[in-house]
Amino acid sequence: MQILEGEGVTKYFGGLAAVSQVDFNVDQGEVVGLIGPNGAGKTTLFNLISGALVLKSGVIRFKGEKITGLKPHQICRKGVARTFQEVKVFTNMPVLQNVLLGSLFGTSTAMSSTDATREATELLEFVGLSAVGVAPAKDLTLANQKRLEVARALATKPELLLLDELMAGLNPTEVAEAMELVARIRDKGITVFVIEHVMKAIMGICNRIMVLHHGEKIAEGTPQEIASSKTVIEVYLGE
Repeated sequence: MQILEGEGVTKYFGGLAAVSQVDFNVDQGEVVGLIGPNGAGKTTLFNLISGALVLKSGVIRFKGEKITGLKPHQICRKGVARTFQEVKVFTNMPVLQNVLLGSLFGTSTAMSSTDATREATELLEFVGLSAVGVAPAKDLTLANQKRLEVARALATKPELLLLDELMAGLNPTEVAEAMELVARIRDKGITVFVIEHVMKAIMGICNRIMVLHHGEKIAEGTPQEIASSKTVIEVYLGE
């Protein structure tokens, strides 16, 4: 079953087409990768899906329902959560409070503060941050700030999670740990759509990969098909 689909998705900035006539779909339970050179339109596409930007033309549907034109908080409460290319945590707030925000304000159902605290505590344990719950978010390493952002997104109870360069800036050990976290998120029944430049990660965790170049979709297929595509090698992967 398709959980997310886009038809003719287009966004211009001035006269530049950041995303042009892109068709895409994500099946429930998949981990789908989105790759391409810098400036290819990857984050713009995520911003269109999450409602941070408004489409020029086209339509995006979540679980068969048109979400084009909805506000970001409305899309979030329907079950689409995201992280950001540049980490956006509330730096002066304790780690636990960051996650509590997702529990209390990111879902369509009201939750008591007691239940929200319990859930946020469980999510910190899930992402490996249970030992730093009372620390200010600014004291965390980059890798742990990224984990915190994932925990906050998961607190909104998403069915679809958009991960924007979760592994950027991480060392090989941290990348391996992040890959394992994505696998555990998928095992919870959450569909994952991920932008990533770390090819080892993309090839290792994705069922399918989509490639953007100059705002257009130039390829789509299994990791093996993408790795052997002459077009993708020429514009992105290199020999």
